[in-house]
Amino acid sequence: MKEMLWMNLKEMIAMLLAGGEGKRLGVLTRDLAKPAVYFGGKYRIIDFTLSNCAHSGIDTVGVLTQYQPLELNRYLGIGSPWGLDRRDGGMTILPPYVKKKGGDWYKGTANAIYQNMGYIERYNPEYVLIISGDHIYKMNYELMLEHHKKCGADVTIAGIEVDWEEASRFGVMHIDDEERITAFEEKPKSPTSNLASMGVYIFTWSVLQKYLIYDEATKGSDHDFGKNIIPMMMRDNKRLHTYLFKDYWKDVGTIESLWEANMDLLKEQAPLELADPAWRIYSVNPNQPAQYIGDSAQIRSALITEGCMIEGTIEHSILFNGVHVSKDSYIKDSVIMPNVRIGEGSKIYRAIIGEGAVVQDGVVIGSPLGDDITVVAVDQYISNEYVLQEGVVHEA
Repeated sequence: MKEMLWMNLKEMIAMLLAGGEGKRLGVLTRDLAKPAVYFGGKYRIIDFTLSNCAHSGIDTVGVLTQYQPLELNRYLGIGSPWGLDRRDGGMTILPPYVKKKGGDWYKGTANAIYQNMGYIERYNPEYVLIISGDHIYKMNYELMLEHHKKCGADVTIAGIEVDWEEASRFGVMHIDDEERITAFEEKPKSPTSNLASMGVYIFTWSVLQKYLIYDEATKGSDHDFGKNIIPMMMRDNKRLHTYLFKDYWKDVGTIESLWEANMDLLKEQAPLELADPAWRIYSVNPNQPAQYIGDSAQIRSALITEGCMIEGTIEHSILFNGVHVSKDSYIKDSVIMPNVRIGEGSKIYRAIIGEGAVVQDGVVIGSPLGDDITVVAVDQYISNEYVLQEGVVHEA
């Protein structure tokens, strides 16, 4: 057994938390785990974290799934697009499972890692990277590991400054001149700092093991990194440091933030460069034919993927593969997910249209003067009998 451990020895492995329900994304995650939600014309949200691992030289990734995992598991496969289809390490899907003494769903982020300590110990790593599958960003985790080692930290938390009005959505930190964390609050109602945790942690594994075991035995614990593990380490005066991140990062956990992050890609100076040859975002190719742009089509400031057939007008919008847009239709400031059909004369403003939806001829979704974002559910058929209520299309 010892030989097996040494054969598989890794300096750092990644544990990717991908079991989130994504309640704030509403109908988009009704039958889909949040990391599998579409983004940017040809990606899923989880592609960004996995691509970061690929570029950072991390070849062993455990993906912890729970809520509606079917489509996510199908998409991930054996990890080939991200170079994780390998015998020594690679990608492993880690759902909750039953042991001889029974089993449980993952009860929190820390409990999810605790339940998979056996998987981690198989590789005997010095460090464990804990990451989430629901953020849009490009980060070199190798540089973060170098920072962790240089500081002699027990845990390093990636941090980014956010708008003050957004700070209560995150764990927030205070740091000293040496970037050591002096205070940490998880989602405070009245934040005293806008330096937010990105949900990216590097732990020294020998230290984390002890805290996971202790937390699991603690009655009343939420078994959560932000609520329990980090505060415990603070109380024990462990070395907690931050790794300051100053590039683009977006938590796309709400309809508004998902729509905004997609629209960011259409800016003249896009804050997130997807065409960077040195840092490709890898994904599963849908293998569809080239898009067709008809004589009647008009397109301004748009991302249009393969398999689309465009005969209407597209302005400042993102279309995924296989979308058909009929004549005299108009789409503005919208995200149209795969295989949607838009009928003749339809008008769509500031909307997210779910995969496989059908919008009948002459339907108007959203308003050119409104600020709300309208969401159409996956596979929904929209006719003029439908009305808009609170940003979601419902049958009248």
